[in-house]
Amino acid sequence: MILTPIFVVLFLLVFVLVWLFARTIDKRLWVSLLIGMVLTPILYFYVFYPFINIFSSYYHEKHFDSSAWKDKPGLRYEMSKEIINESLFIGKDKNEVEILLGKSEWFGWDDSLKMNSQNKWNYNLGFKPGAFNRNQECLELIFKNTKVKSIKQYQLEKTFE
Repeated sequence: MILTPIFVVLFLLVFVLVWLFARTIDKRLWVSLLIGMVLTPILYFYVFYPFINIFSSYYHEKHFDSSAWKDKPGLRYEMSKEIINESLFIGKDKNEVEILLGKSEWFGWDDSLKMNSQNKWNYNLGFKPGAFNRNQECLELIFKNTKVKSIKQYQLEKTFE
């Protein structure tokens, strides 16, 4: 286990709360400290820490890897931040993008054409971890003259039956 400043602060916070609660049960200092020292790790790792993980949206981020992109489509969201922030595909032509990402999973809607445009390639990124996350992450590459002009990430709400 790695001791980080956030871990130490949160652990001490749980200890103080348990100790204050124990003081309401018994006023003897040694009993309160003993209860606090025994219950703090149990409450931290089995109550407090899982509760934080349910409501936080932390997930691992990975560098873009073409083979991982193709092999594990449900984990593409881990690479999306680098793709957008580093503008990895801006200026690349359709053939280069197809080699790296594979064929487009669907074409985006173009209001000016009133149909799906072959210049808007969309890829499913999967679902980011979270307790109440119902949104599927998607990545759209917009081409102009066969070169990537822009990249955007958006969410689709999915309903589960």
